[in-house]
Amino acid sequence: MEKLKFLLAGNPNVGKSTVFNHLTGMKQHVGNWPGKTVELKSGGFTFDNYDIEIIDLPGNYSLTPYSVEEQVSRDAIIHEDNDAVINVIDAENIQRNLYLTLQIMETGANTILCVNMLNYAEEAGFKIDVKKLEKTLGIPVVVVDAREGIGLDDLIKTSIKAAKNPSDNSSKLTYGFELDDHISEVIRLFPNLKIGTAPKSWIAVKLLEGDDEVLDLAEKSPDKENLRKVTEIRKHLEGIFDANVDDAFIDARYGEIESVMKQCVEKPKGDKVTITDRIDRIVTNKYLGLPIFLLIVFLIFEITYTIGAPFQDLIDEGWGILCGWLLEIFGEGLVSSLLINGVIGGVGGVLTFLPIIFILFFLLSLVEDIGYLARAAFVIDRVMYKLMGLSGKSFIPMILGLGCGVTGIMSTRTLSNESDRISTMLAIPFISCSARVPIYALFTAAFFSDPFTQSVVTFALYILGMIVAIIVAKVLKSSVFADEAAPFIMELPPYRIPTLKSAVLHMWERGFLFIKKAGTIILGTSVLVWLLANLPPGVEYGSINSIIGIVGNWVAPIFEPLGFGFWQAAVALVFGIMAKEIVVSTFGTLFTISEDDQEGITGVLGQMFTPLSAISFMVFTLLYVPCFAALAAIKEESNSWKWMLLSVAICCGVAYLLSLIVYQGGLLLGFS
Repeated sequence: MEKLKFLLAGNPNVGKSTVFNHLTGMKQHVGNWPGKTVELKSGGFTFDNYDIEIIDLPGNYSLTPYSVEEQVSRDAIIHEDNDAVINVIDAENIQRNLYLTLQIMETGANTILCVNMLNYAEEAGFKIDVKKLEKTLGIPVVVVDAREGIGLDDLIKTSIKAAKNPSDNSSKLTYGFELDDHISEVIRLFPNLKIGTAPKSWIAVKLLEGDDEVLDLAEKSPDKENLRKVTEIRKHLEGIFDANVDDAFIDARYGEIESVMKQCVEKPKGDKVTITDRIDRIVTNKYLGLPIFLLIVFLIFEITYTIGAPFQDLIDEGWGILCGWLLEIFGEGLVSSLLINGVIGGVGGVLTFLPIIFILFFLLSLVEDIGYLARAAFVIDRVMYKLMGLSGKSFIPMILGLGCGVTGIMSTRTLSNESDRISTMLAIPFISCSARVPIYALFTAAFFSDPFTQSVVTFALYILGMIVAIIVAKVLKSSVFADEAAPFIMELPPYRIPTLKSAVLHMWERGFLFIKKAGTIILGTSVLVWLLANLPPGVEYGSINSIIGIVGNWVAPIFEPLGFGFWQAAVALVFGIMAKEIVVSTFGTLFTISEDDQEGITGVLGQMFTPLSAISFMVFTLLYVPCFAALAAIKEESNSWKWMLLSVAICCGVAYLLSLIVYQGGLLLGFS
């Protein structure tokens, strides 16, 4: 007879002990947990040739070890050999009870949800969609009446089935963009730390929460020196959330519970309607939700360009003054050429757009801190799931991709099935990351004078990227993969008034990465471009006879049908594969700007591009090959060269096709 062991967990007064007593009858044993003054109840029974042992855990509201009972329950789930954890909840208090459910799922436990007293909940006016609850949480859900003993056979049958096919559902949980990003970072800091059967994500969460037991084990690990970095991350998160990190995780869990409730539970009429509920009725409305999302995105760009343009002009003037001083000091020659054309032309050309970058990050931080970005993902779920066959959860990595494609690609590990994960991973390079913003800002400034038009063009590029990403993911999902999209669980935090401190910290954190890249990768590439533009010795700087001119001239014909078949554009695109900002720095390095040229690089671009070819160029840079770091992330996360190479092929093909349609279609329509 095969032996199985189940753990029984739940809040106090949910009927857990009643379930235990019905199942075990008189075959119970009472004692103390080893080393703990907490009562242990265990019992056994036989069922369909299985010898089943059940351990009744202490009733707890959470697994945060503030009490001995909570510590015992957590230790049992993580360290005690078991085949499944049966979590009993009271249907009438489902919202409160689900907090423990999520914490059990976090541990990676093979979880079964036992919904007790559903009849009482229905009498109170609750309507619980059990099938949808099961699909949304991704774990088996069984309805029982513990008092009458109804449904207990189904509970055991389901538990046995789950024991035969155990599943770890911790990867389906999310804590919001900021916390998920840093959880991934901590996992990388402690890749070898093991605690019982707990997954790496749970260990990372506990390190961030400052859990004493996990911190002690980390102190003894080979990676203990990385605890200093964890402390830094905790301080950073405390600054972002203006609260303890464990409070931030608590809020995230309740936000996720709210999402489950909205999808699976209809509360009794007459409940107090909160401000969050009133706002959500509008912003998550199935008719108004999408237009509101698009309007908010457009307003972000409109404000960004309107406020940022004057600051850009000031920085431009500053670079001009600096170039004049350097020319007076060093005179005409290689040194002044390196500093003016190589460094200032390249790095300075990118840093000119710092106001745009910082203002954009600031506004996105405000929207995120208010709690709207989570609603945006919830709204997009309808489009992605109903029309494209993808879970709205795939939209979360895409939103993260707005900041950096690498972050978005890494966050696909939270998706529960392989098809959603790979499809989303290959779609993220089409999302317009912050590295592309300088390109848009440069070209819109060169060809569209007023901020409103600049906002419209940039907004259209962002939306185009999202549409292409969703379509590509759908095509992959329907052709390469066949399984159904995973249900969507997303944190819906309560609306909050954002703090200036949090928004500024977000802005600085992301903006500083941009500055750091300008001082490293972009600087190095700019100097390399300057060097190749001066070789072979004696050649005219940046001419077609230079090494870089020869290479660019060889590549340029490929882009002739797209409207930008000159060698400088070809060179900029080739070097831009390293990092998209390098497209701008390459133009800045190659184009020698005279001291009295008031228009600077935008004036030169105005002579080489037309408005139509400029739009074609921006579409191409939006969609073509992602940067080296993003490609490396695809390789690492998919653990396959195949998917990385497929990403390169898809991006190049889609970029070329759409740019060709834009340019040649524009010519046919009479645009220039």
